[in-house]
Amino acid sequence: MYKVFLVDDEPFIIEGLYDIVDWAQLGMEIVGQAENGKAALQALQEKPVDILITDISMPEMTGLQLIREARKFKPALKVIVLSGYDEFAYLKEGMALGIENYLLKPINLEEFRGTLTSVRNKLELSRSNETLNEYSIRILRDNVMHRWMYNQIGPLEFKERADLLGIDIDKPLVLISLLRFRQNSAGSFDLVERELGGNPNVIPFRNNDSDIVLLHHFEDPEQGTQEVQARIDRLASILFPYQPQISLGSVEDRDTGASLSYENAKKAQEYFMIFPERDVISYGELNARSATAETSSFDWNESSRLLLARDKEGLFALIDRQFTSLGESGAASPALLQEVALEWMIRFKLELQEIRHSEDVGMFSGGFEQIRSATTLEELVAIVKNTAAAVMEALSRDVKSPVVQQVLNTIQDSYNQDLSLKTLGNTYKIHPVYLGQLFHKEVGESFTEYINRYRIDKAKEMLKTTHQKVHEIARNVGYWETGYFYKQFKKYVGVSPTEFKGLG
Repeated sequence: MYKVFLVDDEPFIIEGLYDIVDWAQLGMEIVGQAENGKAALQALQEKPVDILITDISMPEMTGLQLIREARKFKPALKVIVLSGYDEFAYLKEGMALGIENYLLKPINLEEFRGTLTSVRNKLELSRSNETLNEYSIRILRDNVMHRWMYNQIGPLEFKERADLLGIDIDKPLVLISLLRFRQNSAGSFDLVERELGGNPNVIPFRNNDSDIVLLHHFEDPEQGTQEVQARIDRLASILFPYQPQISLGSVEDRDTGASLSYENAKKAQEYFMIFPERDVISYGELNARSATAETSSFDWNESSRLLLARDKEGLFALIDRQFTSLGESGAASPALLQEVALEWMIRFKLELQEIRHSEDVGMFSGGFEQIRSATTLEELVAIVKNTAAAVMEALSRDVKSPVVQQVLNTIQDSYNQDLSLKTLGNTYKIHPVYLGQLFHKEVGESFTEYINRYRIDKAKEMLKTTHQKVHEIARNVGYWETGYFYKQFKKYVGVSPTEFKGLG
């Protein structure tokens, strides 16, 4: 409801304004009234008001003086002036102050209602633009921070964009934490932002997987880590209904190590499959485990290369070499061998997630269980190899993904509905970015191009076979903005919808 304030020194005018229109139907409510400009000014300073309806000639402070003073602290206030004087000087000054209309008493009801409707439409547009601007800025912040985490943006470009978007990372050390949720996380980001309360030492954003990422920056590593831990424990408690999984990366240098801290936070996140009862897992505690030290010198880049090349024989040989080497050393305990097997599983999972931009928990959950119960080296090696083979098979299946055919069927059946890669990704449990890549690879054009072309073809049929108006056809094929429909139609057909209809 938009809030309206009434000002007039004649009580019967105010009483009449309450009854003259159906305020609720217009999406408005009267939140206050005053009989002079001075009292009105004080009230406007104390309560939220969207629309001021005021008389001009009043004691103590005129309506024009009231408008001028109110504009100082409510510059966006919409004002409608009522007056018993049809004087050009009043009208001229009122227009200079940016009023919506100058209405003479007695009030013409139709003109008054039309003015209110116009004001409401302006307010709705303004509010929509504000929301869009906030949303756009958040998207830009998320994109810039995500690119920085992946070393996809140079230092100078990042600084320029960070300054423009109000991102201030002024401490020399950083630590990344990653938040995921077992339950529906709708509203969780806003809750996190409220809890952080604008703390300048934490920068929240979302990555491309819709995880919440927190960049903590500080000067002293020990004190900073303690503060981060306390902050994360508090968030885990507040976010308890969402069943959070919060992982902490490593403490790194701001200029060179943010991506490494992020990578380590993502790696720590995978250990929730092994420790599902936990809410918080730190990379630091994992790094202290013996397996990390033992495997840190292993060539994991080679394993990634073989996996992406679908070289099963080469990857199996690499797995054999590592486990054989550990077994022959004589120093490898059963616990260490299990840790190495778990390391392989997590590496596979991260590689698949990086390629497909989606989770496939089922492929790995059984393997984690088997590793925990394995009793021989041969069992561990077999589990790792079976998982490697399953990952390669999944990547091979993607070359002709059945999900693309499902998307094509959905477009054919529901082209007039709000379809996007995001909504379809949610429907078919696949990341929208990855879905877009698959679609383009198999169909030969982007999802947006395809659905626009399909909708325009349907519109052409309707223009030729029905008597519907252009704006009705636009809605019927899935375009809610007629102007955008005109633009797309002319792009694909070469003429406007009206011209095309006339050709028949």
